[in-house]
Amino acid sequence: MTVNGENTGLRDQVRARYAGAATAVKSGSLNADLLAEDACCGSSSHTSSERSFGAVRYDAATTAGLPIQAVEASLGCGNPTAVADLHKGERVLDLGSGGGIDVLLSAQKVGESGFAYGVDMTDEMLDLARENAAKAAATNVEFLKGTIEDVPLPDRSVDVVISNCVINLSTDKPAVLAEMFRVLAPGGRISISDVVAEDHLSPAERATRGSRVGCIAGALSKTEYLDGLAVAGFIDATVEFTHEAAAGMHSAIIRAAKPTA
Repeated sequence: MTVNGENTGLRDQVRARYAGAATAVKSGSLNADLLAEDACCGSSSHTSSERSFGAVRYDAATTAGLPIQAVEASLGCGNPTAVADLHKGERVLDLGSGGGIDVLLSAQKVGESGFAYGVDMTDEMLDLARENAAKAAATNVEFLKGTIEDVPLPDRSVDVVISNCVINLSTDKPAVLAEMFRVLAPGGRISISDVVAEDHLSPAERATRGSRVGCIAGALSKTEYLDGLAVAGFIDATVEFTHEAAAGMHSAIIRAAKPTA
C-alpha cells in the first residue's frame, strides 16, 4: 500500500470508529460503554480508559445543563475549555468537535458576542452535535464538515483554537499545525488537549502502547510537538503533562500563540 493509501486507510478507520460512537450514543450507549471498546481512546484496560479519557475529564458543574448525549459522546483526554481562558466576544474553533461538548462549553464562555465553530469529518458526529446544539438552544455555534488538515474557515478568522485528543489521530500533523496558525488572527492562541509521548519513546515503541485509532500510536513526542509548533510559526509554546494515558504516554495541555505581527 502506498503512503497516501495507508493514510487514507487510517483516516477511514478513524471515521468509522467515531461514526459508530455517535450511532451508539444515539441508541443509548453510555460513555463507559464506548471506552470499554478496544478501538476507543485509551489502553486496552477498561479501568485505565475510564480514568484517562472521556466524560470523567469534566466535572458535574461544568456539564450541568448540557444535553446528556453531548457528554456521553465525549472521548477526549482532557477538558480544553478549562484551560483556554476564554473571554466574552472571542471566536473559538474546536478541531475534531465530535458530539459538540467543547463547542457548547466554549459558546457559553464567549457569550452571544462571541462564536464557537466545530469542525469534524464524520457525518454522524456532525448530526449528533447539531442536535445537541439545538437542544441547548445555542445560537452562537456552527458545526462544519471538514478535516483538521484542511479547515473550512478563512485566514485569521478565529481568536482561539482548541482540540481534545484529536491531533494525535492525524496522519499529517504538520498540516494540522499549519492550519491552526493560518486560521488564527494575529495574537491568537491555541489551547489543546492531546496525548504526547515522552521523548525517549520511538514511534515503534509508541505503537506498542495502543492503537492508532485509539489515540496512542500516532502521538508526537514532547520535543516533536514543540519543534512542529515552532516550524508552523508559533511562539511561547509549552507542553504540560497532566496524567498518564499509557506507559510513557501522557495526556497533555499544549499552549502556544501566534505573533501579533
